[in-house]
Amino acid sequence: MNDFKNKNILVMGLGRSGYACACFLAGMGAIVTVTDMAEEEKLLPFSKKLREKGINLEMGGHCIETVEGSDMIVMSPGVPHTIEPLRIAYKKGIPVIGEIELAARFIHEPMIAITGTNGKTTTTKLISAMIEASGFSVFTGGNIGTPLIEYVIGSKKVDRVVVEVSSFQLDTIQQFRPNVSVLLNITEDHLDRYDSFTSYAESKAKIFLNQRKTDFAILNRADKSVWRLSESSRATNLFFDSMGEQENTAIINCEKIYLPRHLSEKQHVIDLSGTTLVGKHNQENIAAASLATLAAGGNIEGISSALKSFKGLPHRLEYVTTIGQVRYFDDSKATNVDAVLRALEVFDGKIILIMGGLDKGGEYGVLKDQLLEKVRLILVIGEARKIIQKSLGGYTEITEASSMVEAVTKAHERSIPGDTVLLSPACSSFDMFDSYAHRGDVFCQAVRKIQEKYL
Repeated sequence: MNDFKNKNILVMGLGRSGYACACFLAGMGAIVTVTDMAEEEKLLPFSKKLREKGINLEMGGHCIETVEGSDMIVMSPGVPHTIEPLRIAYKKGIPVIGEIELAARFIHEPMIAITGTNGKTTTTKLISAMIEASGFSVFTGGNIGTPLIEYVIGSKKVDRVVVEVSSFQLDTIQQFRPNVSVLLNITEDHLDRYDSFTSYAESKAKIFLNQRKTDFAILNRADKSVWRLSESSRATNLFFDSMGEQENTAIINCEKIYLPRHLSEKQHVIDLSGTTLVGKHNQENIAAASLATLAAGGNIEGISSALKSFKGLPHRLEYVTTIGQVRYFDDSKATNVDAVLRALEVFDGKIILIMGGLDKGGEYGVLKDQLLEKVRLILVIGEARKIIQKSLGGYTEITEASSMVEAVTKAHERSIPGDTVLLSPACSSFDMFDSYAHRGDVFCQAVRKIQEKYL
């Protein structure tokens, strides 16, 4: 359904994307109702603006009668697609789509879509920078913070649309078809919302569900889960890996990436020695971004230029400061176990690791080898602290802290010259903080207060 005039459309979830969807649909002539589990006061000014536009609001729950009376339901990403009102909608045959699906139906420019458990935002930003440096105008949105529907509403059109997509957004696609898809990796995450790792992986694989042979899929050959799912892709598959000499694969070798001839007349080599992005995982992100850029029509000059100027994103292995020869790093965006594993692989020397938050069902035991080799103390915070202690207590010393400030203080007191203090939680932030960014900011503030004593 793309003709919404006089149709009863329900938007579930009021936030930035829900607000933008409601405005767009109302502008298309639909009779729009927005529902949310929160009370109206918590969602100001969105609720106030919608009422001013004459859009119906039902706050404090999703009314079954409203669901059953809808011609279509548009979900915001934060609404689980398994809740009872949506089960009723599915049974009654009411179309249910997400904001990404809605927006994509009205986008005609080439689209590059990126997903994966870790590295999505860095890779999305990299691709946008590389394509812009190749001479194209770009819109960047999706799960990265700017709803894709805002591009549809806006008057400015661009040459390429780059969109980060989460598994939650992919759960409700129907026609969504990127010209270039990127699947970075699949590791345990969101098992509090999916009934198994397999179902989570299948959600990620939907990114190339509607692609054709003329489209491109960029895939991590070294990731076993991605490799298995690549067989279901009907697009032209391109891979990145640190091994092999396949003609369709970008090979990562030390400080260089050898791009395949598949996308150009000759093989190009990217020098990584000057980039500020550290770690094997970022080498993979760069390889994926480079392949996606070439597949989208960019060039090697744009790739190289963007890499020279690109800075790492906040709260992703971000260097904070050094106090008494002890380095402090903020990796608050590491909200799952695999992200912590990748962070630990970056550092030499001993680490004091701050972990914890709201448990997401991951298997902490995979950290065993890195803990035994590098970590001499873990400071645990939040609701998951007992779970982490039980899982990892046999591999290194673990101590509880009641707050981030206490954790940083204890880390400082226990550190010795040459150590690294690393915040890499492996958990969601929502037990103690508003977001991973809020958590990282509190960590940085606590570190800088300690530093002030040394100045």
